[in-house]
Amino acid sequence: MKTKKMAISAMFIAVGVLAGNIIYIPVGASKCFPVQHTLNILAAVFLGPAYGVINAFCISLLRNFMGTGSLLAFPGSMVGAFLAGMMYKMTKNNWATAAAEVVGTGVLGGLLAVPMAILLMGQEAGALAFVPSFLLSSFGGSVIAMILLKSAHFVQAAKKSI
Repeated sequence: MKTKKMAISAMFIAVGVLAGNIIYIPVGASKCFPVQHTLNILAAVFLGPAYGVINAFCISLLRNFMGTGSLLAFPGSMVGAFLAGMMYKMTKNNWATAAAEVVGTGVLGGLLAVPMAILLMGQEAGALAFVPSFLLSSFGGSVIAMILLKSAHFVQAAKKSI
């Protein structure tokens, strides 16, 4: 079982890194990356909170190494993945998991991005500077994840492989 989870985790990381070069929406002070948030929710449902956070970290790190990411991806994606994973673990409810991703990334991650922007990137940023763009990105990713999770074919194939 652990080997299967690791393989699926590696596939999620690969999709996240590759899609980061193709699918992103520049909004405000950051890049909105809905695929990351979709993967956070899918990892929460199929792999659990630990794998979700590790995946978010690895995707953010690899995208930064490649020059296609932002340091602001770390607080948003990791907090969102953690909250989504814990919510699914506690409730087994996909809607609550998606909401936790939006709150974790959109609100908490957006607030945690402010000190990172000021201290590490030398940007001036107000307390709520990143919240709107992070909310938009995480909401978009949550919608995509919910569509996938509602798709009977996708869920059956995923459960069969895990």
